[in-house]
Amino acid sequence: MTLSIAAWDETSGQLGAAIASSSISVSSRCLHWQPGVGIALSQNITDPRLGPRMLALLNDGVEVAAAIDAVVHSSAHIKFRQLGLVDARGNTGMFTGDAVLGCFASAAGRHCVAAGNLLANESVPGAMVNAFEQAGGSLGSRLLGALQAGIEAGGEAGPLHSAGLLIGGAPSWPLAELRIDWDEDPIAKMVTGWEVYEPQIDDYVTRAYNPDDAPSYGVPGDP
Repeated sequence: MTLSIAAWDETSGQLGAAIASSSISVSSRCLHWQPGVGIALSQNITDPRLGPRMLALLNDGVEVAAAIDAVVHSSAHIKFRQLGLVDARGNTGMFTGDAVLGCFASAAGRHCVAAGNLLANESVPGAMVNAFEQAGGSLGSRLLGALQAGIEAGGEAGPLHSAGLLIGGAPSWPLAELRIDWDEDPIAKMVTGWEVYEPQIDDYVTRAYNPDDAPSYGVPGDP
């Protein structure tokens, strides 16, 4: 039903995650970020409360493995869940319950974790991690490339309908929070949106901090 990847980018210091699913509006439930703290995945018969709980523990100084362990041992129905966590230093951790749906797997790499359920095969998360580690460019491009690699490795057993990309950096708000909530080709639409938005990200940050220095909005009526 879902495949995802979360990561820390050593060059930029950004945290990010990308996800795709057969379910509608997957990103709204499964991707969670806290500035300067970490990024979390919570999926499979999703409990959206678990991502923020892991991040709150990180914010209190708990290490990644202990944060996941605390959530696992204090949460009802945890056997149904898949969790992933990356902190702001690139430390990673994962959990997969024994009642996760269908063919499921997870994989960890350098500063990244990937997970999936109802997959076509168990190699999908590993393919995503490999693609992320080998790719250059921005964090968003690397995450979407990893998502595409997961699809090429088999992806889900059924069709995809929604996708999301979440990236956090120095500002207190997400640098990117792109979502395709219901479409027949959500990853392709997400890639197109990213290609349009990526060159504008810094301009939108400038508009927040110093509008006088911001470039033209490029809309009718803008002088």
